[in-house]
Parts: sequence; structure tokens; C-alpha cells
Amino acid sequence: MTRLILFNKPYGVLSQFTDKGVTAPADGPRATLSDYIDVPGVYPAGRLDRDSEGLLILTDDGALQARISSPKHKMPKTYLAQVEGEPDDAALAALRRGVTLNDGPTRPATVRRIDPPMLWDRDPPVRYRKSVPDSWIELTITEGRNRQVRRMTAAIGYPTLRLVRWRIGGWKIGDLGLGEWREAN
Repeated sequence: MTRLILFNKPYGVLSQFTDKGVTAPADGPRATLSDYIDVPGVYPAGRLDRDSEGLLILTDDGALQARISSPKHKMPKTYLAQVEGEPDDAALAALRRGVTLNDGPTRPATVRRIDPPMLWDRDPPVRYRKSVPDSWIELTITEGRNRQVRRMTAAIGYPTLRLVRWRIGGWKIGDLGLGEWREAN
């Protein structure tokens, strides 16, 4: 029977079970999945950067892992992004068309402005600047390049301050608390 685990990854946690960094950070070892999940034989289906939060799927099924993580399957991944500034219609239209990054053009994204979501507190908190407003967008992509959402928002002039993956395909965080996991169908 296939195991499928939904995990709400906190900020600062590596999307792997061991910290294989070349040099140890001065402040000690970094948090990994093994600090939260003690289930043998499951592996992450894709990655979520250390400075991003939210839904990470783990499974023991290699074929399912590939379907979730491979861009050729075009599985939608939805993110909530707090960005610096307030993107105008032209900036959002650019994301909908696809933007050109240093590794080529992105596929078109689905994007909309949203009210600030009710989320857990982040540790450390996002920096706050009185002189620069921030806002939230919901962005759905069907590929998963390295730091893609952050690079896309920067390309249109609105750098990402906080990034939370909310949904992968039909799976979503739902009521999972920060650092919590549950088995899914």
C-alpha cells in the first residue's frame, strides 16, 4: 500500500532528512525533515526551499513521486506570496503570460491578488518597512524550477517576502498546523 504524507514545512527546515551541507553553519546543524517525521521509506516528492513554508508531500512510491515533482506532468502547485509593493494589473498580466528568467521563459501562471491570509506566525518574522507597502498574491504554476516563484515575482519588480505553498494538485494544507503531518489518500 502506497504511503502518502502531507507535511506543513516550517520556515528554515531543509526538504531532506539529513543536512548534507559541505560546511556546518556557525549556529549549528540545520533543521531537517527527520526533526518532524519518523516514517521509514518515504521521500519528498519535489522540494521546498529552506526559506519557504507550507505543503510538502512525501511518499514511498517512486512513480507517484515523479508524477508530483516532474514538470512534464504539469501538476499545478499553488503558492501564497507576500510581495514587496502592490503589483498592478500589468505586472499580474506578465505572470499570466509567463516571464523570461535566466533559464528561459516560464509557463503561464494563474495569479490573483488576495487579502492577507490567516497563517501561523513565521519565526523569524518577515521584515517590516513603514515606507514600503506589501501585499499578497495567489500564484499557481505547473513547473517547479529552482526558486521559481521568487524569481518570477522579482522579474516583474515585486520581490517575495514570504512564500507558502498551499496546494499541490488535489492536496492542500487544510487544517495542518505548522510542523504537523498526516497520512493522505
